[in-house]
Amino acid sequence: MAFYLQSLGIVNALGNDCESVLRNMLAGQVPLQQCDWVANKVTFIAPVSAPLLPVPPPLYPWRSRNLQLALTAIEQIRPAIQAACDAYGADRIAVVTGTSTSGIGEGEAAIAAAEEHGQRPADYHYRQQEIGNLGPLIARHLQLNGPAYTLSTACSSSAHALGSARRLLMSGLADAVVVGGADSLCRLTVNGFAALESTSTTPAAPFSRNRNGISIGEGAAFFLLTRELLGDQPEAIELLAVGASSDAHHISAPDPQGLGAQAAIAMALKDAGVAAKDVGYINLHGTGTPLNDAMEADVVSRCFPHQPWCSSSKGQIGHTLGAAGASEAALSWLVLSNLNSAGHLPPHSWDGVWDERLPRLKLVEAPARLPENARKIILSNSFAFGGNNAVVILAGAQ
Repeated sequence: MAFYLQSLGIVNALGNDCESVLRNMLAGQVPLQQCDWVANKVTFIAPVSAPLLPVPPPLYPWRSRNLQLALTAIEQIRPAIQAACDAYGADRIAVVTGTSTSGIGEGEAAIAAAEEHGQRPADYHYRQQEIGNLGPLIARHLQLNGPAYTLSTACSSSAHALGSARRLLMSGLADAVVVGGADSLCRLTVNGFAALESTSTTPAAPFSRNRNGISIGEGAAFFLLTRELLGDQPEAIELLAVGASSDAHHISAPDPQGLGAQAAIAMALKDAGVAAKDVGYINLHGTGTPLNDAMEADVVSRCFPHQPWCSSSKGQIGHTLGAAGASEAALSWLVLSNLNSAGHLPPHSWDGVWDERLPRLKLVEAPARLPENARKIILSNSFAFGGNNAVVILAGAQ
């Protein structure tokens, strides 16, 4: 059974549509900005600068920047969603999303207003920041009546959403799924990661000797996932597999041996029916933290001795937390898409100083390309707090 990611809507620090994100990604643009949200410490973030769609009146009580990010991405795939509605009916289309911040930023603003004026704004309600509201709100907005829910497993949330959406199609509970994730910048997460000593005082530099933490970003990415191709000449990009594991080594630090991450990779490869040597490019989780990068370098070097091209996107779009799994699967989708006919790979964004304490990886330097004369297969890693690991495998047309 094949599963097609046949349409993509995307917004992040690199742009607010497929063309601009792909162009700026391949050009190695680094839109990270200095942030003053943490007292007595310099941090960097990757905000979305493009205008976002307003929240429509029916959803206004739940308004948030997080919802705006999601709706901005969703609107880009409206034609594909309508084609699915025409083919299957609204009752047969599900919505599965991933997030970790929801509308926390709106809660912060309400608390600030209460401190200044003695009361919260009259139109603020906790439901704006309820962590599970994104999936049902999107379903309501699109008038879809299939299963609708939200997953929140920290930085692997929307990668797990892709796996959940695939299972809905396999089980026959839906004929199409709107699937992806969104996360918005807020002071809580930036200060929370700073309290963990996980934020970088310079732009994130994954796998560098000088790396010292993450740069948090925001964004959204949504696909239409189906078992068959719909419409006129859609992109025939397949979701081959999503491997998952939970090693629960520590609440925030990864298992140094990476056994859970390795298990997720092995599960994804087995489910996809491909060998490790068939993978031509890996989108690394690559956060820029000392422990996570060390674990991932060790696991990737063990699992892929043929040394495929690798790069991390977090030096460009930041770590988009709950949206990272879908956002980085989306970047991989763009690499495989007809928009990238030359097969160029995104360069690894960092300071160029390899950490000699780590197993060596084959990091992308422009103008690297996907291997020729073989099916184009990409693997994308998401390794989250608590050992919530997810590995997504995509493939181009055969």
